[in-house]
Amino acid sequence: MADFYEELSEELIEFMNTQHIYFTATVPNDGRINLSPKGMDTFRCIDSRTVAYLDLTGSGNETSAHLSQNGRMTIMFCSFTRKPLILRLYGQGRVIHPGDSEWPDMVSRFENLPGIRQIIALSIDSLQTSCGYGVPEFDLKEIRPTLIKWAENKGEDGVKSYQRDRNQVSIDGLPTRPWDQ
Repeated sequence: MADFYEELSEELIEFMNTQHIYFTATVPNDGRINLSPKGMDTFRCIDSRTVAYLDLTGSGNETSAHLSQNGRMTIMFCSFTRKPLILRLYGQGRVIHPGDSEWPDMVSRFENLPGIRQIIALSIDSLQTSCGYGVPEFDLKEIRPTLIKWAENKGEDGVKSYQRDRNQVSIDGLPTRPWDQ
């Protein structure tokens, strides 16, 4: 049975902090739903109603495009260990770019990883827990180093060039962010 809450408890924050993977979902006003797996040490709980994650450069930038349209976002965690649990955070997401007034404070909460593109913050409207009995148990083998190595090999200028060339529009043609940096 699902239970709804208005804010995160210490127990749920601890649960999120022990997960190795989480999923983000956004949707534009008209177009494809985006559902992305996220990993590495990129997630932070800011307070009981706000979370954020460090968004690294990737092949697309759907989340930014969708959030600029309507802000709707869900983040989901699920346990792959013996104790099952699914946690969904519903709310309004926004993008924090380098150069924004919030950037220095927010980015200081994360490890300085190569390829940082932006920070996605979610103001939680509600959250839901459910059993997760249908989710299989898995053991973490390792954190893939591929994305970090790719960004290191490109270098800062190469990553910025990639972002300008490949991250300016979503797969549905929506603008993703200002590229004046």
